[in-house]
Amino acid sequence: MDGTITVDDPEDARLSDFRHLNDQAARRQMEGDEYFLSEGWMSIERLIDSAHVFRSVLLSPSRVNRFRPFMELAELQGVPVYVAEREAMHGIVGFDLPRAVLVSAFRRPLVTIEQLAATSTRLIVLEALNDDENVGAIARAARAFDIDGMLLSPTCTDPYHRRTVRVSMGEILHVRVARAATDEWPGVLDTLHRRRFESWAMTPAADAVDVWSADVPERLAIVLGAEGPGLTQAVLDIATRRVRIPISPSVDSLNVGHAAAITFAAVSRR
Repeated sequence: MDGTITVDDPEDARLSDFRHLNDQAARRQMEGDEYFLSEGWMSIERLIDSAHVFRSVLLSPSRVNRFRPFMELAELQGVPVYVAEREAMHGIVGFDLPRAVLVSAFRRPLVTIEQLAATSTRLIVLEALNDDENVGAIARAARAFDIDGMLLSPTCTDPYHRRTVRVSMGEILHVRVARAATDEWPGVLDTLHRRRFESWAMTPAADAVDVWSADVPERLAIVLGAEGPGLTQAVLDIATRRVRIPISPSVDSLNVGHAAAITFAAVSRR
């Protein structure tokens, strides 16, 4: 197939970027801060107009024709496009993936917290989220409601995990991301406060302010915690306001991705 490279050996060293797809610990060690994987047509389209740079591509034969127009773009010039039959693909990625569309791309550097604070009016701050799909859903909603960037706690999951990119429909690739160091958390919220941000700690606590009646400040950081434990007491103490989404008393809580989207809609209302 013209312009592509057919591979038959799953152990081919050129395919090392695509191994152990379902082993998150192995993937994080392999990728480091160098590259990440994008999967599916939508996320690839979003990758093209992002600041990330293509590294290599791996396709099933049935996906080659649809991918050919991408190969004409400047962003794909010189990028190797590998094609593997089903058996070889299984050996490469570690499971059956008959309709593979996988792209490896170089990670652009994270922005600094100061850069994010100096150039934003709306931020989402995530503490210790460990579910890649929740982070992806939050990134997609953040883009939909013009949130300027995302600040992660030291223990928050990798924003460029394959599932995060896929669930975000590639929108995470257009989100400016900063990550706090261990010795900066949660004091980094005071960095935002010095930049005239208010911080809203989202909590289901009954004494928190109703998000629909809260006055929305000019600069706002919305702080969300992981499913189950929620925000730590240290974050609740340092935030300028505790805010809740009013829901039926018969329901304990909302999924954090849903809560983020509702909050973004509330603070974006005219």
